[in-house]
Amino acid sequence: MKSHPWHGVPIGINYPETVTTYIEIVPTDTVKYEIEKHSGYLKVDRPQKYSNICPTPYGFIPQTLCSENVAKFCTEKTGRKNIVGDNDPLDICVVTEKTLNHSNILLQAIPIGGLRLIDNNEADDKIIAVMKDDAIFSKWKDIADCSQSFIDRLQHYFLTYKDARNRRKEM
Repeated sequence: MKSHPWHGVPIGINYPETVTTYIEIVPTDTVKYEIEKHSGYLKVDRPQKYSNICPTPYGFIPQTLCSENVAKFCTEKTGRKNIVGDNDPLDICVVTEKTLNHSNILLQAIPIGGLRLIDNNEADDKIIAVMKDDAIFSKWKDIADCSQSFIDRLQHYFLTYKDARNRRKEM
């Protein structure tokens, strides 16, 4: 029997320095996939409405939850009130020189920073990481090592990948 990617897969023995990551989307996907919380199967969440694609493999860290602690941290850092967690696992973008041809895979990633995202008063932070042992990007140890154009691409994606007319998003 297959383990549930969110609840049944270990976060990793060396967390938080290295974390197991479940990849839901790769940069060639024109469909937004998401884990179906009850079954653990990858499902089509929605076709992308716009021409942008996620610039990195994207997924979540098993056995994590964006809830009270993340919401409290977001409130402290932004000064905004009434922030709640989105009750999903922690999201992660994994930088790698390698092309991943499909999602529904596990990999080891080293967090280097993150982006704060608030979506309709829900904390929805995105952890930025590099794939463990990546030949090029494993030299990045902090988000400050990323070029501004790379950060701009990530921000643009997360600010525009949902229908902007119906959602309030900010970074």
